[in-house]
Amino acid sequence: MKEIVIISGKGGTGKTSIVAAFASLAENKVLCDADVDAADLHLIMNPEIKERHDFESGHTAIINQDKCTECGICRDLCRWNAISEDFVVDSIECEGCGVCCYFCPEEAIDFPLDTCGEWYLSDTRFGPMAHARLGIAEENSGKLVTLIRQQGKKLAEEKNLDLLLTDGPPGIGCPVIASLGGAAAVLIVSEPTVSGRHDMERVAQLAAFFKVPTMLCVNKFDLNPDQGEAIEAFAREKNISVIGRVPFDPTFTKAMVQGKTIVEFDSRSEGCEAVKNIWENLAKDL
Repeated sequence: MKEIVIISGKGGTGKTSIVAAFASLAENKVLCDADVDAADLHLIMNPEIKERHDFESGHTAIINQDKCTECGICRDLCRWNAISEDFVVDSIECEGCGVCCYFCPEEAIDFPLDTCGEWYLSDTRFGPMAHARLGIAEENSGKLVTLIRQQGKKLAEEKNLDLLLTDGPPGIGCPVIASLGGAAAVLIVSEPTVSGRHDMERVAQLAAFFKVPTMLCVNKFDLNPDQGEAIEAFAREKNISVIGRVPFDPTFTKAMVQGKTIVEFDSRSEGCEAVKNIWENLAKDL
């Protein structure tokens, strides 16, 4: 089983639309939406949830008012100023360090696991899918990305499928790092802008650090060919395979509004033909 992770370095490059199109073209695959902070692949895949699980990670202190004598030790020790004058913990400010719980002489502070979100195993019209939703303002998204990828691989093994197609998170932070380890290949989707080039260069450096074979495609290339060519030149300089260009095509948006991939909506469109070519090149490189 091989895993292809599609990342972008920044949001809004069209990464999810391209992943959805790949889902229409690939065979014997499992889909994985690792963009847990702002998951949106399900909007096109319309998954039928088969399993639903809580995601628990991190801790937040809770003061038992019946045991608390308001001695103030916990407030003095809390470096985050998360405990109010009424000895109530602000769950947003609390960083879960556990110092207050450890030093409380009355053992009045509990330290339970937090429920940060949910993860799902689903069926779609293109095959099984592992995906998740992180709660608002919750942390530990890197751990949830790792969990979702593990579940996707488990699904592939159980169903004897040989491809895991992962929609990775944007940026270069912890969630992206969690999405790269052990991947067979990475496809960077960039856009022909100054910021697009800058963010593509950073995420390419990150992929190189983890020694993951990297490929590139530039979306909406014709909107700024000079920047697009500069991005491709950088990629070739860094031994990154340039496997295609996608033109600006409103069909992507029309398909998305209908909850369809561009392959389903209009397989003869210019954008669809470009994505088909990229998929063929990607399959050959694998």
